[in-house]
Amino acid sequence: MPGTAVLLINLGTPSAPTAAAVRRYLGQFLGDRRVIDYPRWLWLPLLYGVILRVRPRRSARAYAKIWTPQGSPLLVNSRALTTRLAAELRDMKMRVELAMTYGEPGVGDVVRHLLADGVCRILVLPFYPQYSATSTAASFDAVFTALRAERRVPEVRSIADYHAEPGYIEALAASVEKYWFTHGRGERLLLSFHGIPERYVNAGDPYRDQCLATARLLRERLGISATELVVAFQSRVGRERWLEPYTDAALAQFAQSGLRHVQVLCPGFAMDCLETLEEIAMRGREQFLAAGGQRLDYIPALNAADAHVHLFANLIRRHAQGWTDAGA
Repeated sequence: MPGTAVLLINLGTPSAPTAAAVRRYLGQFLGDRRVIDYPRWLWLPLLYGVILRVRPRRSARAYAKIWTPQGSPLLVNSRALTTRLAAELRDMKMRVELAMTYGEPGVGDVVRHLLADGVCRILVLPFYPQYSATSTAASFDAVFTALRAERRVPEVRSIADYHAEPGYIEALAASVEKYWFTHGRGERLLLSFHGIPERYVNAGDPYRDQCLATARLLRERLGISATELVVAFQSRVGRERWLEPYTDAALAQFAQSGLRHVQVLCPGFAMDCLETLEEIAMRGREQFLAAGGQRLDYIPALNAADAHVHLFANLIRRHAQGWTDAGA
């Protein structure tokens, strides 16, 4: 078996669009200190006493709207990209495996299987273009938590972000241009990134700066003005202040100002998932139309597109240099 492996990591997904499955998933996700950093004595009674009694039923209904015959879109698309990457990297003699920080296939199980098969070098690549402690660092934690139980710890390299990679910006731009060619161009292009509490950024998380850098590079590549491309942040929960402007507020403001046709791209999501398909393409569209807009288009994530495969293949080849059986 190859001694070198690439471990691709995505956030995770419930195993089914049911309240029970969503409760298990949310228990893992919202129980992670990287995601919610409140003191445990304060947060855990709220999580298990209130949130996990109420939210799973509502979230399960949302998941049911986007579920496919093959399963969760996030998992289906992640597997498709993993398969294509394995074929693209066949010459490097590297294992390419997929794991989820929360849910299945779990990072711990995948790492243990790799080590049992003789893998002694692991390149960790999370599917998060912009680094955040709430996502990227959480995936790294999962890897090293699994390795704590091992007598022989493999060599580990990690890719923390790719928010400014030319191949990433080009892939985003090509997807927008292809959409414009087929469906026409809207009056605004809204880049909606997942939000995090503003307090996390003030504590040193580089996420907002990297989101803005991605937006600037994409705008320059598309050759459009700062007025035509707008950045906002979605998916906020709780009462504390999150990164602004908020996506739902931006959509309402667009409609109220007289804009009729808006297009939304979510560059922080490598794969389409609940936050893109239900929150933006469904609820976001309803919010925009209810506020007076006429048309909202969601531009799909890169998923397993050729440009996405080539981006990751190039990243892996560059970061794997010097590992003898991985080539240069």
